[in-house]
Amino acid sequence: MSDEQSLTQLLDDWQQGDGAAYSAVFEQAYLELRRIARQRIHAMGADITLSPTELVHEAVLRVMSTELNWNDRNHFFASLSLYMRSVLVDRARARASLKRGGGATHLALSQVELGSDANSFDLLALDSALKRLEHLDPRCGSVLHLTCFAGLKRQQIAELLDVSVQIVDRELRFAKSWLTNYLNDHAQQ
Repeated sequence: MSDEQSLTQLLDDWQQGDGAAYSAVFEQAYLELRRIARQRIHAMGADITLSPTELVHEAVLRVMSTELNWNDRNHFFASLSLYMRSVLVDRARARASLKRGGGATHLALSQVELGSDANSFDLLALDSALKRLEHLDPRCGSVLHLTCFAGLKRQQIAELLDVSVQIVDRELRFAKSWLTNYLNDHAQQ
């Protein structure tokens, strides 16, 4: 059984109430979750005080209080990346409220490759923009999130969303353009 099939089976077992599967899921997925967390923290720069381990643990704590429903390995990692995003945004909000806006956290979007005029954006502005895009075009917002926060490859996103790679590419091109315009327009306000 491949690692992907094994993790998918463990996720199914966990969702069916097998407590031992919980440990096995995180034992098998832990290194990949830490890699995703490390990427998110690195992209945000020096203002983040969380370690990758702490970010993974906080995300897992949030998962524990929700109803479990994962289709497969990719869906699991995409979901955990959403929880990581939530942890980082909550931390940024708390820090911004303490500092009253001073020294806001910045997130480099190099993975999305928005272009030379988009070196970094405020994490809260990015979160707001992603929520707006997800409201306007849920699939497009999902593609951008899965690229930026989950670090999934085009093929993985296509499988997760049950669309072709060409659709993922088209949605990503649109999302990059829309996000650049949205953030530039709101930066001037």
